[in-house]
Amino acid sequence: MSETRATIEDHVHAKPGVHFNEVVRSLDLAPGQVQYHLRKLGDSEAVTAEELYGRTHYYPPEYDDWERAALAMFRRETARDLLAYLLDNGETGPSTLADEVDLARSTVEWHLDNLVEQEMVEKRRDGNRVYVALCRPEATAKLLGSITPSLPERMVDRFTRLVDGFFEE
Repeated sequence: MSETRATIEDHVHAKPGVHFNEVVRSLDLAPGQVQYHLRKLGDSEAVTAEELYGRTHYYPPEYDDWERAALAMFRRETARDLLAYLLDNGETGPSTLADEVDLARSTVEWHLDNLVEQEMVEKRRDGNRVYVALCRPEATAKLLGSITPSLPERMVDRFTRLVDGFFEE
């Protein structure tokens, strides 16, 4: 195995759920070079790739479907903030969640819909009120503790929030 391929594999194993552009930025390699080696690593089953909401994420092969989806969601600052709030505070309403994380309700709902789709969060109705809670709080806490987003990841997420804010007003 080439040194570049080993470096990419090590990076994916150190940062499970990392997306393609972050691999390129972090390792300062050409996108085509990273793409080639990731394809070879996927062919040899050294890494697993999965596209989720417009980004291709890479994982060591030992993660199951739920864990891969959870790790991909943790790589997005807004989803990570929502999950962290629910971990700390338990079941809450979407309006309270939007107020507490200082986001537009529509942005929170979009992320919650994705989190529900990935079986990370469940919505419950009580009359005309809606509540959201984590589906697997212990597993979520364990995986969330293993994620440390990079500065570029945080900047992209914050830019997205800024643009969303312009459309909300």
